[in-house]
Amino acid sequence: MAVKVLIVEDNPVARSFLTRVVRESFSDALMITEAGDLETARRQVASQGSGVSSTDPFKLILVDLELPDGNGMELLAELVHYPATKIVTTLYSDDDHLFPALQCGADGYLLKEDRFEVLVEELQKIVRGQPPLSPAIARRLLMHFRRGPLGSAGANVHDAPPASGFQSSRPVLIGRGAPLDHERLTPRESEVLTYLSKGFTIKEIASLMGIKWFTVNDHIKSIYKKLNVSSRAEAAVLASKQGLV
Repeated sequence: MAVKVLIVEDNPVARSFLTRVVRESFSDALMITEAGDLETARRQVASQGSGVSSTDPFKLILVDLELPDGNGMELLAELVHYPATKIVTTLYSDDDHLFPALQCGADGYLLKEDRFEVLVEELQKIVRGQPPLSPAIARRLLMHFRRGPLGSAGANVHDAPPASGFQSSRPVLIGRGAPLDHERLTPRESEVLTYLSKGFTIKEIASLMGIKWFTVNDHIKSIYKKLNVSSRAEAAVLASKQGLV
């Protein structure tokens, strides 16, 4: 079954460019749907059903921030619980666009002005469980947390605003305060957790289990939520301590 991708972009040239980027990034069979405005994007998502009722929702959504009938952040906020990897694709690299987008649920942030090869490389990070971030955006995030949210050098990273598109912007203490919800893991999730603990990549896990890597990514998100962790390393440590692997 083809992996469904939604590209929300009003500029036809940019839309065609992003379609080529997506096709070059993944070896899976893809079914790409395009939307030139916010209302069309909403209809396309609704036609697939909700994440709960649909057996085959969109798995990757690229969202432009400036659309003819609204702001892409509106769509991100509406899809906060939708089981897709949501990536902002925009020309804006400033804090006023970056951080609100992350807080609205974006899982990555790419600049359309980047070279084709750079965008492909960044999108492929999804397979490795990493957030796709344009190099300029990664540097901006690094500088933001180094100087602190108020611009003061040496500010505590714990004071920084949460980037909700990622699992968590704050460290999670393992072995103290983490709920023991591992009994709620499904057999599939337990198998994925075992492979994660052994250092396999998402693509390798997908091959070993005979499933799509987007499905593995969904399992990992569920594992992180159930175990109250925010990274592969934390999941592996907690799994080892609790005898899950």
